[in-house]
Amino acid sequence: MRTTELVDGFRHSASYVNAHRGKTFVVMLGGEALANRQFRSIINDIALLHSLGIKIVLVHGARPQIDAALAEKALLPEYYNGVRITDEDAFKVIKQVVGGLQLDITARLSMSLSNTPMQGAQINVVSGNFVIAQPLGVDDGVDYCLSGKVRRIDVQGLKAQLERNGIVLLGPVAASVTGESFNLTAEEVATQIAVKLKADKMIGFSSQEGILDSEGQVLAELMPNDAQTILNDLDQGSSVCLGTKAFLKASIDACRNGVSRCHFVSYLDDGALLQELFSRDGIGTQIVTESAERLRRAGIGDIGGILDLIRPLEQKGILVRRSREQLEMEIEQFMLIERDSLVIGCAAFYPFEEDNAGEFACLVVHPEYRDADRGSILLKNIIGQARVRGYTKLFALTTRSIHWFLEHGFDIVDVDVLPDKKKQLYNYQRKSKILALEL
Repeated sequence: MRTTELVDGFRHSASYVNAHRGKTFVVMLGGEALANRQFRSIINDIALLHSLGIKIVLVHGARPQIDAALAEKALLPEYYNGVRITDEDAFKVIKQVVGGLQLDITARLSMSLSNTPMQGAQINVVSGNFVIAQPLGVDDGVDYCLSGKVRRIDVQGLKAQLERNGIVLLGPVAASVTGESFNLTAEEVATQIAVKLKADKMIGFSSQEGILDSEGQVLAELMPNDAQTILNDLDQGSSVCLGTKAFLKASIDACRNGVSRCHFVSYLDDGALLQELFSRDGIGTQIVTESAERLRRAGIGDIGGILDLIRPLEQKGILVRRSREQLEMEIEQFMLIERDSLVIGCAAFYPFEEDNAGEFACLVVHPEYRDADRGSILLKNIIGQARVRGYTKLFALTTRSIHWFLEHGFDIVDVDVLPDKKKQLYNYQRKSKILALEL
């Protein structure tokens, strides 16, 4: 990486460092991720998150390790409706596997060797009876035996440990009020903790980069209902692994119960967790309760962001230069698209009441975000504003984007069509094309 790329990346991540500090993340590491060679790097990255002031509850799974251990004992895994049936013989093996993995993770988080990312890290790893379980019981005549579900979460106990700057580490085995232990799913444990703690994020790992569309491209963002549709399709016969389906379902449940963002990244890609959390576009899939992007009216605090967006085009002569003072006076005329506090698109709407017309002006979209037709979103909003005012015409002046306006229904017109006030300001040297849309 060139020095400038390193500096730019570090600067761009600063806003996320500040935004994430003091927040609570529930991280779910499935057994597949624990078995992968990137496990060490993931633990290092989790330690880095902790060092940045993020409160972390780490929930681990053990599904493939349990299946392998049961096979060694010649015990066949039994499932009903996708849930493991845990008899006493199987549970003895499960407790050994889960206990061993928990010790391995604790040891890895305790490492502090020189010349490693963990150098100087002093992390208190806390485990305990923060999850109280209960048996699943009998379903359709099938006894789940020692398979259980979450009965309650000790929220105050978890918060106390997080406030003491510890990482809470939990597995898929939990005790009950009767003194028994039960085998749970890590996905349910993570979901219930995230919901009860009102966590800011829940994060899971998959062999894929995220949730993929029909063409194999990563879907950067999904609303719960869209994610549910994809999950239903996966359930109807798919090569996607059980862990991926389980975490997708968990994410949908978490979002519908108040967790605003659930992230899904690959355990195969080194640094995927950091790229997802500290870059504007991320690298995986987010299941979100509301979009990371929003269209809204600009306020005085947005002037800096708008100037950053329009200055490069002003310098090239594509836009007429606007001073900060002019922007302050006109700020209420601007609509903008914001993504994680970055202004990535803007447009202005200037009214000409006496002519029953409006001007669509200063349309700019950030160079890195021109692939989703955000300009059309801004235009549609301003057309709506013009129609609400009862205007019959919307016009625009441009030197470069003539075809874009033509594609959106505008026609090229003469200067005489402009409102009188605008006609007096027309720059004949600039020779901007005038386009009009009948409303």
